[in-house]
Amino acid sequence: MKGNELKPHIGIFGRRNYGKSSLVNYLTGQQVAIVSDLAGTTTDPVKKTMEIGGVGPVVWIDTAGIDDEGAVGRMRIERSLAMLAQADLALILFTDNRFEAEEVMLVETCRKRGIPFVLIYSQADRLKPDPQLLERIEKDYETSIFVLTVKNPSLREPLTARIREALPESAYVYRSLLGDVVGEGDTVVMVTPIDSSAPEGRMILPQVQVLRDLLDNHARAVVCRETELASTLAGLKEPPRLVVTDSQVYGMVSKLVPDEVFLTSFSVVLARAKGLFEQYIKGTPTIDGLKDGDRVLMLESCTHNVTCEDIGRVKLPRLLEKYTGKSLQCEAVAGLSALPEDLSSYALVIQCGGCVVTAKQLAARLAPALDAGVPVSNYGLAIAYMNGIFERSMRIFQSEN
Repeated sequence: MKGNELKPHIGIFGRRNYGKSSLVNYLTGQQVAIVSDLAGTTTDPVKKTMEIGGVGPVVWIDTAGIDDEGAVGRMRIERSLAMLAQADLALILFTDNRFEAEEVMLVETCRKRGIPFVLIYSQADRLKPDPQLLERIEKDYETSIFVLTVKNPSLREPLTARIREALPESAYVYRSLLGDVVGEGDTVVMVTPIDSSAPEGRMILPQVQVLRDLLDNHARAVVCRETELASTLAGLKEPPRLVVTDSQVYGMVSKLVPDEVFLTSFSVVLARAKGLFEQYIKGTPTIDGLKDGDRVLMLESCTHNVTCEDIGRVKLPRLLEKYTGKSLQCEAVAGLSALPEDLSSYALVIQCGGCVVTAKQLAARLAPALDAGVPVSNYGLAIAYMNGIFERSMRIFQSEN
């Protein structure tokens, strides 16, 4: 159920030749990253999954040095900082008794973005740390510094314990998608269209995640296509507690599901679970204010083959123009591709459900838009709004159970 992108991410950051790759190998007990005395050996982020007792599997990220040089070096630094934005925890290495602009930048970035961090004085066997320097840093940042040499295997467990302590529980403790609104014995109907954008021979990840969550909560899951929804509902002995549908058939499904039955979409379920629900609720009604020529940015967390029935690049832009009656400039950015530099030029950002990313990664992805004052919405909520069922799509989450 939990792919790499949904596991806690722990990034390792610091200057070149400060032992970042050696630390990855040390922590994983494997030769995962290439280690060399040459500065700049690591050019792109390297990821490795490892189990941590009491936490479960985590993804370690080895990054390029933040003091890299030249035009290509600046690109590597940008990639490293992009990884920082995705990290649930940052390990910041320094040595040679240097704690200067690069290290301060990393710490201040973490503090600004609410990213927990652990300061590690690395390569202590080569040059012992200055006690006064450590004392000053610990006082300035109200933390304790872990002094490390990877030549000492006895330090691995204490460092792992420190990492375990610093990693926020929200990064690895599973939060049920529907457990607070659906219980044992409840019937939930899942409506899953099959079109050219559906993966061959399997369901899409949001559908799988919701199905598993229903099973975990001992609910009865009934799965059908939209074309069989009417007969499926008619065949039930009593109305279901909830119908969860793919957003692209929201309009059709809402007409078939009795008003007394709760109705929402997979995208709305995920939007609520990822922690930005209130921002989406606030931002979605700005659809009504869109004007001719406005730019709308579609953010897809995954990368996939685009078809003529793609929801983010085809169906949703078409629905936006039909609903508003305006000519809009809809653009899409997928996966980890860089966002446009000037987000303030956009009238609205619409994010997918984010089934392949953590809440932390999704928040980091949308932070530049929110910082620029650009309203944000979600695929499911935007489609529900334009189908006149915005309030209905959220009703189950606002009901008393």
